Amino acid sequence: MSNLLLDVVLIIVVLAIGYYLIKKFAVLVVNAILGLITLFGLNYFHAMQIIGQSDLGYSIATIVVCGVGGLPGVLILVLLKFFGISI
Repeated sequence: MSNLLLDVVLIIVVLAIGYYLIKKFAVLVVNAILGLITLFGLNYFHAMQIIGQSDLGYSIATIVVCGVGGLPGVLILVLLKFFGISI
C-alpha cells in the first residue's frame, strides 16, 4: 500500500514539474517569435532610417540575440546601433 502511495505522489510531482517547465517554455517561445517578427518589421519598413541609422540586417548574431532576448533583445540591438556599435 505504501508503494502505491509513493508512486502516486511521485507521479504528481513529475507532472507538476513538467507543467511548470512547459509553461515557462511557452513564454520563452512566444517572446522569441515576437522578437524575430519585430526584427523583420524593423528591417522591412526601414524604421531605423527614422533615427538616421541603417537597417539592423540579418546576421547570425542579430538573429540569436532576437531569438534568445525577444523584444528586449531587439531593443538592445536598436540602442547599440544608435550608439554606433553594430553586431
